[in-house]
Amino acid sequence: MVNRHPLRQFLQTLEFEQLPPAVIAQAKVCCYDLLGTAVGGARSATASIITRHAQDHFAAGVNITAVQPLLGGPAMSPVGAALVGATMIDALDCHDGQRDTKGHVGCSLLPSLIAVLESQAQPVTGKTLISLLVAGYEIGTRVGMALHGTVPDYHTSGAWGAVNCAAITAHVLGLTDAQFDHAVGIAEYHGPRSQMMRNIDHPTMLKDGSGWGAIAGTSAAYLAAEGFTGAPAITITGDDAMGYWQDLGQHWQILNQYFKPYPVCRWAQPAVAACLSLREQYQFDPSQVEQITVSTFHQGVRLFSDVPRNTEQAQYAISFPVAMAVLNGVISADDVYNGFEDAQVQAMLSKVRLVEDTGYNAVFPAERWAHVNIRMANGTQISSEPHEALGDPHKPMSSTQFHDKYMNLCEPVWGANKAQQVLDYIDQLEEGNLAALLALIRA
Repeated sequence: MVNRHPLRQFLQTLEFEQLPPAVIAQAKVCCYDLLGTAVGGARSATASIITRHAQDHFAAGVNITAVQPLLGGPAMSPVGAALVGATMIDALDCHDGQRDTKGHVGCSLLPSLIAVLESQAQPVTGKTLISLLVAGYEIGTRVGMALHGTVPDYHTSGAWGAVNCAAITAHVLGLTDAQFDHAVGIAEYHGPRSQMMRNIDHPTMLKDGSGWGAIAGTSAAYLAAEGFTGAPAITITGDDAMGYWQDLGQHWQILNQYFKPYPVCRWAQPAVAACLSLREQYQFDPSQVEQITVSTFHQGVRLFSDVPRNTEQAQYAISFPVAMAVLNGVISADDVYNGFEDAQVQAMLSKVRLVEDTGYNAVFPAERWAHVNIRMANGTQISSEPHEALGDPHKPMSSTQFHDKYMNLCEPVWGANKAQQVLDYIDQLEEGNLAALLALIRA
């Protein structure tokens, strides 16, 4: 295969000093937001199962340095550690995403990148880590956009996250141009082309496919290093995909990521925002609510609407987070783990009615909208304006909201002191290094 794209050159020439201050700041936010999500996700049954599975089936061989997964734990191969970290983040649906990809770049990227870097047993400066993280967001976002722009199916993030993990891993391993092309080709072919709407209709631990995307992409680079070959990656070299790469290194896609204030599917969060606006505006008594009518786009209506029986159904629900927003004004990790067992929540959930809005359908996925009408027991009706979710680039979360989200996820597991220490270190990451950061995380 012949290298026909500037992606390889981008990776080889990108330096920390080239990065705009806003890009560096965003990379740090992405880093600690993903770590916070991983800490919250570590409490899940999904995380326990995948860790045992990787320890049993993805141990390091004699030629591979064993590493720990992102948050620490039993040593295993880098591909196993990538699988564990990405699945752990994906286990709690509050990690960053990007609207045009209809998915999540960082979830598979960060665990794969750190596992491979650590396996090289060489010092990694904070500046290098930031640069590679930025590169992954630039590549991963464009691969996701290219896949969705050139094939008809809506695939999970694992499908294109695999290609991104392969590219970053191949670069870290120092593969040749030919091996690099084979790595991304293997990853695109082996990547989980799983249909996202199947898990929307039937929420399970499969989530967004990011765990298997991480392992498919990371292993693809190791396979290419051994001489395994793969067909060209059409998301990179295909004629229909070339337009997605023309602004690489000029337009920074990391700045186009969104962040979630709550650990539920992004498609439910416009409705949550609408409910919270009514709660703030009218100061109503939740016990007097008789019916909640949510008008939103088709994919939002497809989310789980019955009483959840497990955390996966709670996270991929719409009626449940709407009920929580009306009742309590917030949705926490504790809520999605067991809040659905509360009788008050179940009673409120039964009052939610979903309506598909054709106008909102027309602008999806570039825009995600919802509005809510609440009828009270006395017959009064209150209606919200159309709402988008908080956390989009044009509607950002505040620094206080980011901090509170991170601490709410980490403090129950790490304690306030450790959580703040990790956050402070990431805030000055360009002055530090990967080894010190991991030592803090895994202490």
